[in-house]
Amino acid sequence: MNLIKSTGAFSFFTIISRIFGYLRDILIAIFLGTSFLADAFFVAFRIPNTFRRLFAEGTFNAAFVPSYSSEVLKGKAKSNKFASEVFNLLFLILLILVLLVQIFMPVFVSLIAPGFLEDSEKMQLAINLTRITFPFLLLISLASFFSGILNSYNRFAEAAAAPIILNLILIIVLLFSKSLNDDLVYYLSYAVTLAGLLQFIFLYFFVRKFFNLNFNLSFKVSKNVKIFFKKLVPSIFSSGVTQINILVGTIIASFQASAVSYLYYADRIYQINLAIAGIAIGVVILPQLSKHIIKKNKKKIDLIQNKALELSLFLSLPATIALLLGSDNIISALFGYGQFNESSVLNSANALFYFALGLPAFAFIKVFSNFFFANHDTKTPFYISLASVLLNILISVYFFRLIGFIIIPIATSISSWFNTIILFLILKKRNLFNFNSIFINRFFKIILSSVLMGALFYYLLILFQYELAFDQTFKSFYLILSVVIALCFYIFVSYLMKAFQLEDIKLKY
Repeated sequence: MNLIKSTGAFSFFTIISRIFGYLRDILIAIFLGTSFLADAFFVAFRIPNTFRRLFAEGTFNAAFVPSYSSEVLKGKAKSNKFASEVFNLLFLILLILVLLVQIFMPVFVSLIAPGFLEDSEKMQLAINLTRITFPFLLLISLASFFSGILNSYNRFAEAAAAPIILNLILIIVLLFSKSLNDDLVYYLSYAVTLAGLLQFIFLYFFVRKFFNLNFNLSFKVSKNVKIFFKKLVPSIFSSGVTQINILVGTIIASFQASAVSYLYYADRIYQINLAIAGIAIGVVILPQLSKHIIKKNKKKIDLIQNKALELSLFLSLPATIALLLGSDNIISALFGYGQFNESSVLNSANALFYFALGLPAFAFIKVFSNFFFANHDTKTPFYISLASVLLNILISVYFFRLIGFIIIPIATSISSWFNTIILFLILKKRNLFNFNSIFINRFFKIILSSVLMGALFYYLLILFQYELAFDQTFKSFYLILSVVIALCFYIFVSYLMKAFQLEDIKLKY
């Protein structure tokens, strides 16, 4: 396997998905803005979408891929039996969960958006919409199971392409928004669940080559499957800690009008980079790293770990600097249209600035956690993540009354850096990770290249300050132009300084 090529394939489809996701969100911003309709829809969409991220973006893989890879080495019959048992039990658990939540939906929504209790109309709308979107959880989780099998065979493109379906369907609905009026949020909610079904069918078409499903509704499972499910919950919690922290933030933000929407739009921006710098790399390295750990190939293990961390830093650091320097311009250019007014831009930009401070940590968590998962250890990251979430809650709740929703991205970034540092210290203590000379050499070169890129990007923002003003029609063009120039400059400088080399693309892992 070639790490950069595999990450590139995953990242390509992820970027395409995020571009369509941006088009979806700008249409939502235009037609819903940060209104109470938007708040209600985002709560209804946040829950199944959080589970999509928890399952689809590497967290399900964290427990499944190492276990499944071990079974693959024993032969196709063993791996097929193991996977079928996992699918059957997962289906039963999720079906029961969905049915229970549907029955107790008012209680459920009051738990995830307690601030809505003060507004009965908004609460009832959120309940209705969440009832419609919640089956998406079942469908996308099972679709992610198929992704895990494909990833185990180093097939990453299909899983990365599947989310494009969701964005395309939502865009189609939004194009008819004028005729739908206030019913738009209902049609969007139905579209979410339909997209889950289509993603399930799409991935099943590709996974049939590697997996023959033996569907059997039985709780009787083998010892290996029991071990897998014991690892699953802590792996989902620990690998998805960033998403859990965001969900916690949504709950707290529901007490402030429009705050859920501000956080949603800010979240959409930095998630684009996180999808590549953390999620893509984490997903790609796990199958190969697991196999090398089983074979006890120390040289390959060290190579993959250092290259993964290096690539994560190379991708996340310049993005962090750009978001810190241009958060106002970025939010304004991407969402500042229609119902999304200057106040919405200011508040979302402030949230994006503080989320950006934690972006490298969000990415490193994905990478460091996979070092544990590849060693079949899901408990250690789980306990660290639990402490991180508790820290996030403590900071958010304590300061929320003083400074409002802005404490949520601040707390998320602080708790994520705490998580990263503790993961790193334990990895070092257990001798599960050591820096090699190549990483140390390139670390400083990446920092210098990023700083130089940041200086150019800041200059471009000043140069185009009139064109990037809120009331300008073509401000998004000038933002994209600035980003492309800065990105090309960063790659050029990195190549000259040998922070990145063409030989890396050909290197096998």
